Amino acid sequence: MKTIGLIGGMSWESSKMYYEFINKRIQELLGDSYSGKSIMITVNFAEIEKLTFAGNWQGIGEIVKEAAQNLEKAGADMILLCTNAIHLVSNAISDNTSVPFLHIADVTAQEINKKGLKKVGLLGTSFVMEEEFYKNRISEKHGIEVIVPEAPDREVVHRMVYDELVKGIFTETSKQECLRIINLLKAQGAEGIIMGCTELPILLPGSEMDIPSFDTSKIHAYVAVDMALKA
Repeated sequence: MKTIGLIGGMSWESSKMYYEFINKRIQELLGDSYSGKSIMITVNFAEIEKLTFAGNWQGIGEIVKEAAQNLEKAGADMILLCTNAIHLVSNAISDNTSVPFLHIADVTAQEINKKGLKKVGLLGTSFVMEEEFYKNRISEKHGIEVIVPEAPDREVVHRMVYDELVKGIFTETSKQECLRIINLLKAQGAEGIIMGCTELPILLPGSEMDIPSFDTSKIHAYVAVDMALKA
């Protein structure tokens, strides 16, 4: 079994889900008392958040690069960045380590293609919904059309993530707001929804939606398990 390297802490609410997904999936596949071999380095999200809103992505890149290099030194056979938005600086990892880096947008797009969907909605922070690094990667590399909410609703989701979800606050009001926005995306032809913030599926599980949803953290973790067990 290979060792999965995880860069967590963005936020710890979703990072703990990665650990759970990995170990439950391995036990599901192998049974008995099997669990996964993993190493997690967690960063201080307050520091990341401050740099994010200052637009200092180079500084964030240095933090995740150091974390990735430390994972490799510690024996990780692959690296996962346990967040969607910070993949904006994923090159800081892939360009400075020699072990495979699993990009969350790629593994999510592969799952969408398995289901034969051609047009999906994307929810996440404003960085994920508005910057090119995520939605363009899915559309240009994987041939899937990606649509996002209108600007006022993008702001609603963005504030929800930073003011509530990363702090462990999950309310019925916010859940209903997400469902309202999802219905608007459906009306524009979305056949599925990418939950492009790793905390969103905690607020709104796929079982509570009437459209296919893609839990990016779960997909990410499951692909890592597949890679770990191929050996």
